[in-house]
Amino acid sequence: MLEATPVNFEITHRDPGTRARAGLLHTPHGMVETPVFMPVGTAGTVKAIGQQDLEDLGVRILLGNTYHLYLRPGHELVREFGGLHRFMGWSGAILTDSGGYQIMSLEGLGKVSEDGYEFRSHLDGSRHFFSPEQAVEIQLALGSDIMMVLDRCVEYPSSPEATAHAVKLTTRWAGRCRAAYPAPRDASAAAPALFGIVQGGIDSELRRESAESLVEIGFEGYAVGGLSVGEPKSATYDVTQSTVERLPQDRPRYLMGVGTPQDLMECVARGIDMFDCVMPTRHGRNGSIFTSQGRISIKNLRYARDPLPLDPACLCAVCRRYSRSYLRHLFVAGEMLGPMLATRHNLQFYLDTMREIRDAIRSGGYNNLRSRGRLGPQAGEASES
Repeated sequence: MLEATPVNFEITHRDPGTRARAGLLHTPHGMVETPVFMPVGTAGTVKAIGQQDLEDLGVRILLGNTYHLYLRPGHELVREFGGLHRFMGWSGAILTDSGGYQIMSLEGLGKVSEDGYEFRSHLDGSRHFFSPEQAVEIQLALGSDIMMVLDRCVEYPSSPEATAHAVKLTTRWAGRCRAAYPAPRDASAAAPALFGIVQGGIDSELRRESAESLVEIGFEGYAVGGLSVGEPKSATYDVTQSTVERLPQDRPRYLMGVGTPQDLMECVARGIDMFDCVMPTRHGRNGSIFTSQGRISIKNLRYARDPLPLDPACLCAVCRRYSRSYLRHLFVAGEMLGPMLATRHNLQFYLDTMREIRDAIRSGGYNNLRSRGRLGPQAGEASES
């Protein structure tokens, strides 16, 4: 049962030297401090870590995916359980993506039209159809705190014509999603929020058109989609900044699918409040560990007799208890505990990074944090040399 709390956003601090801001996102399932990193729980689970561990880490909001949950176990089954919170035993907030990215990534299995997305399941080949209205209906059945409009995402690079068409289609679909779930008239009523998604590739004019059209429709928050799909890093940052400048100051801004810890820091400076990415969990399952000195591959032979924790500067439960040598042994032996512990540490690293970012914004010293380079050479395996 939802508490009588609407989804709303308040900005509590602004950094004087950047566009960074700290705030509070109030949802029917609790308050979330921003900027926030949201672990990805595509199919109703964050891979290799349980809900109790997520709560112990301080996670207050995570993601589910409409496309995957629709296919398995099915949104009607989830509805029977009272929503995704009860089904998966999660007391915090949930944001559900609408499946627009899957439209792009599974292009060979479907066809996009004005009406929506006709596709074949990647699981069994069965045929299905998503319209903007159905995307909203499925997310309502899941009981999301924050729902995303159905959008049209294109690959990088795409032709100007294809990108422009995706922007116009995304706008029309967004309008249909808004009509299917109108903004609550009673601002005090508990209800899910609906976020629009800005598209446009790396074309600043198309991004402007998309942002302004969505703001005219009106949403409780706005996401920047279609990035981190192969474009240069500088383009990611430039597009993020130019898009944020077109979005309302009083609404949360969500950068979808980005990215490294350094990406988080740079894009917070450009005014982003919410992030998600599979990187900490996917990297953890493959033995790639984020540390304050850069990223390391724990399977490397050099760690076979290393008594140090994964990150000597980290105070997480994994680093307090286990050595690099033991973690390497788990991976080499194929023990499932290895990916689980690495995932827990990586998530802790991301969450600690966001806590430090919030503290720096509140103290007015965010640029000092950026200039110190606290995060190390996260872009690669620099610390292996």
